Amino acid sequence: MTAAPLPAPPPGAAAAEPSAIRPPRLIALDAFRGLTVLLMLLVNNVSLGSRTPAQLMHAPGFGMTVTDLVFPWFLYCAGAALPFSLAAMTRAGVTGAARVRRLVERAALLYLLGAFETSVTTHTFTLGLGVLQLIALATLAGALLGGLRVRWQLLVAAALLAGYAAFLTLGVHPAGVGIVDETRNPVQALNAAVLSPLGLRGLLSVIPTTALVLLGAAAATSLQRRDARAGWYLLGLGVLLSVMGFGWAASGHIPLSKTLWTPPYILSAAGLGTLGLLVAWLLADSGRVPGGAAVLSPLTIPGRNALAGYVLPIVIKVWILQDWVVGWAGRAMPMGTALLTLACTHLGALAGGLTYTLGYVLAVWLGLAWMARRGLILKL
Repeated sequence: MTAAPLPAPPPGAAAAEPSAIRPPRLIALDAFRGLTVLLMLLVNNVSLGSRTPAQLMHAPGFGMTVTDLVFPWFLYCAGAALPFSLAAMTRAGVTGAARVRRLVERAALLYLLGAFETSVTTHTFTLGLGVLQLIALATLAGALLGGLRVRWQLLVAAALLAGYAAFLTLGVHPAGVGIVDETRNPVQALNAAVLSPLGLRGLLSVIPTTALVLLGAAAATSLQRRDARAGWYLLGLGVLLSVMGFGWAASGHIPLSKTLWTPPYILSAAGLGTLGLLVAWLLADSGRVPGGAAVLSPLTIPGRNALAGYVLPIVIKVWILQDWVVGWAGRAMPMGTALLTLACTHLGALAGGLTYTLGYVLAVWLGLAWMARRGLILKL
């Protein structure tokens, strides 16, 4: 059998523009975002007791561990996705007021989803700020500025961080001016006096996190444009941001602090994120490593469905592992505790805790893989 010839286009019909063809996904971004999702699942559910490695816990006081990179890397990935999503809107003819409306709608939906997740977790209805709510606001602000040239994105990010640093060092606290420690700082004072009574504690964090989103967008623009020098650009930007962040913290003026989202913390997280994105790009998208894309393919499963990878495990954990009560060893306990107890009883405390932790991560990955095979992607 021979295939029937395709019908000729009608007279006057123009051929499809190359710009209308949807470009392939950037494997590096999906893989790096997937790594962030898996790190989140690991550090949020680690059950090793006193043997938990320090890097799988938040840094006590000021400082930074791998755990402290999870949230900023979510924001960084949200920023890195902006050049691709904005370009897709342009190809679809969504510009001007229509683009702004779509961006606001997406942010509103993400904010409400975050409010639902927070309400489920706390068992109390709330519209206050949480993880997804902060991502929604910071990404909206970054997206509205996403049409700027890269140099202007970097300048706006620098201005936001400089202004926030000035607030931290010159802001007033009842204990004095410019005091920056865990419990006494201008951010805490503003939250207590103004924002907390309004249910908006943490709103000031939108300023530094918007800068982080813009840094992610500035880093990924070269990849979206398929710039031949993208690798060198990412290397230079990643090293520069890392040196600036860790150097600023080492100077003693402002510390690394996830709680306060200090500028050195933002710069360090963005720098390390850029270097991580570079490694993933070299492996999967640069064409320099045969089979590199296949190596990273397991990470792309949670990376392409990151919203589901964040929300669904929390809902399942709260509604099933914590709320379902089962009988074990002659007493009632939450299902999660029962499973951990069962593993530790048969394998020992360390091996049992590790089995439970990795089993949880694997179960979520398998669920996301099942969703991927059926094209079930949670998008807003």
